[in-house]
Amino acid sequence: MAKFGLSQSIRRVEDPRLLKGGGRYTDDVAAAGQVQGHVLRSPHAHARIVSISAAAAKAMPGVLGIWIGADLAAAGIGHLPCLAPVKSIDGRPTSDTPRPALAEGFVRHVGDPVAFVVAETIEQARDAAEAIEIDYDILPAATDLATATEAGQPQVWASAPNNTCFDWHTGDAAKVDALIKGAAHVARLRVVNNRVVVASMEARAALAEYDAAKNHWTLTTNTQGSWLVRNVLAQNIFNVPSDNVRVVTPDVGGGFGMKIFIYPEHVLTCFAARELKRAVKWTSERTEAFQSDTHGRDNITIGELALDKDGKFLALRTKNWAGMGAYLNTFAPFIPTGAGTKVLASVYDFQAIHAQVIGVMTHTVPVDAYRGAGRPESNYLVERLIDTAARETGIDRVELRRRNMVPSSAMPYVSAMGQRYDSGEFARLMDGALKKIDWAGFPARKADAARRGKKRGIGLAYYLEATGGGPTENAAVKFADDGFVDVFVGTQSTGQGHETAYAMLTSHELGIPIEKIRIKQGDSDTLPDGGGTGGARSLYSEGQAILVTAASVVEKGKIAASEHLEASVADIEFTPKQGSFAVVGTDRAVGILELAAVQRKKAAAGIEATILDAQETAEIKSHTFPNGCHVAEVEVDPETGIVSVAGYIVVDDVGHALNPLIVRGQVHGGVTQGIGQALLERTAYDAGSGQLLSASFMDYALPRADDLPAIDVNLVEVPCETNPLGVKGAGEAGAVGSPPAVMNALVDALADAGVKQIDMPATPEAVWKALAAAKAA
Repeated sequence: MAKFGLSQSIRRVEDPRLLKGGGRYTDDVAAAGQVQGHVLRSPHAHARIVSISAAAAKAMPGVLGIWIGADLAAAGIGHLPCLAPVKSIDGRPTSDTPRPALAEGFVRHVGDPVAFVVAETIEQARDAAEAIEIDYDILPAATDLATATEAGQPQVWASAPNNTCFDWHTGDAAKVDALIKGAAHVARLRVVNNRVVVASMEARAALAEYDAAKNHWTLTTNTQGSWLVRNVLAQNIFNVPSDNVRVVTPDVGGGFGMKIFIYPEHVLTCFAARELKRAVKWTSERTEAFQSDTHGRDNITIGELALDKDGKFLALRTKNWAGMGAYLNTFAPFIPTGAGTKVLASVYDFQAIHAQVIGVMTHTVPVDAYRGAGRPESNYLVERLIDTAARETGIDRVELRRRNMVPSSAMPYVSAMGQRYDSGEFARLMDGALKKIDWAGFPARKADAARRGKKRGIGLAYYLEATGGGPTENAAVKFADDGFVDVFVGTQSTGQGHETAYAMLTSHELGIPIEKIRIKQGDSDTLPDGGGTGGARSLYSEGQAILVTAASVVEKGKIAASEHLEASVADIEFTPKQGSFAVVGTDRAVGILELAAVQRKKAAAGIEATILDAQETAEIKSHTFPNGCHVAEVEVDPETGIVSVAGYIVVDDVGHALNPLIVRGQVHGGVTQGIGQALLERTAYDAGSGQLLSASFMDYALPRADDLPAIDVNLVEVPCETNPLGVKGAGEAGAVGSPPAVMNALVDALADAGVKQIDMPATPEAVWKALAAAKAA
């Protein structure tokens, strides 16, 4: 690192291994004598299970075991828990939606697990599953979030009347009401934040091994953090100490929130491994993933923005119907409530905000965290609402934002939602983005598009994210016998470049060459706990853990160096640039790797020695607030409704960018996901049967290369003061700012034709229909 230092765009050290096929994913892992599991899933969205007969299936070749819900219940297997319940405004707790790993009595969405089949081969398991006879009493299903709470709709749970599992409020309702009543203008808007399928490159998989003598499981599975899965399996499912479960996560091909959680297949493979005393493996197929991986978003929100006569924001009131799906998943209630509302004030100076969130159950795949987890939904509403207010008041949309942005001179600033922003230069970033895209020159580009028969629009969105996540994070540094240094971390890379970032940081602190550092992750036995990856917390949280652990290594090194160099500890200094300990004022010094090796050899020989290895826990005390401005320019073909993104600029403040190349890559990916949600991705359920109509890539449109523009990412560093690295988090930023920027640009393009509002996904069909309706009106 003496060659590079921090803040350098170093190519990712893990990429050569991964690009050359050296990755080792869960499906690549095999255990001796392993057998194959297959999940039989419900073909119905809502039905009563009248009877199940597996006698014929159990007699088929290669079948080792078939289990249904009653078998797990008889064995005392616990339910999958919701770990983030909330309370309604009347004090009522979140409705109970007990979720066994295999359905008991009723199925509640297409894809709900009904039976688990284990055989010598996967083909034998699939054949046996087809032979299981199930008598279903098919019932009506509620799959439409917009109507699920209406009287007479099919009920998902008796414990959630009108399919409402919570009615949560936050903010100052009385003050907001008064400000709205006295406002010079109130802009109102209803927006849809469409349900999306996560569709990570690597499907979920699990391989469970069981040691009967120790009553101990080893589960290899692709997670975003092994410790959460370990703890839930031990404490909630099998009722054993956490030490009885080891979860190992190898390479992971994408997560985006979906792989944080405990899933039925984790339970089923572990249960079957215990029953059979053999390793049991399960790997998802793609259509199976569409029907069983958690989905994201799925909100319908009404917002009201009150302004005074000068265009200053007074109050914001929101009412959000948040789809939960058929079961309350691990963190599902928290996503639209505590997570999403945290950033409702965004970068603007409101006097008061009140938010209501109604949790809605439907006969659909459960919904949980998806890249940004609540914050994209809130930012989308606010930025769409500001553009609406600008049109209605006649105030320029840039000027309206500028009048209401919190100035940098006000930092630290406490928002109307009670969040403390320690830093931020919002107007500066917006001005930079407008200059980069040549906002002033847009009218000429619009006129040129009109000559070609196209409609062109430009839109901006300023976003604010909240990242971090604690309360603690762990790291360990161990000097290995082969001369390498192993850094154990409690987070999990799913493609973000952690191996590079953490190696850079360790090298900077300890002066160890980056090529001598190995990042070790994903094994729950290596650290007492780990917070995993999610909420753009990794560098912020794990970085602090690495700092305190490196400091501990240095302190131990000073003691060891004092012995080695025959000097007082007080006279020993460590120089990270050289990676050496020296006696102050002399030329006597020893490198950290040499010193560590000497101490290990002494210990091996039975001589008392100070080993430099260290493991520490960092306290994560506060959130960070990355922010930035996205500007999109779109062109619409009115004959077909096809929307193309003609230009895209991002100016981001993610605090200190440890590796700008990695940051830009993360923003590129997030913007791509946001564009996909805005223009392409539609999760469609059949209203009558509850079937998932978009259950494959033939029907679900992920963005491809030719759907995307060149994405110009510019970084403005405004270091955060809440952590020693000055970082704010970057992993989710692109997905937060891109949907409102694209949709604001689209509405701008269609405004001359009389279209004032359009919802995501703005597919060609939706755009064409909007234009046709406006023309007919």
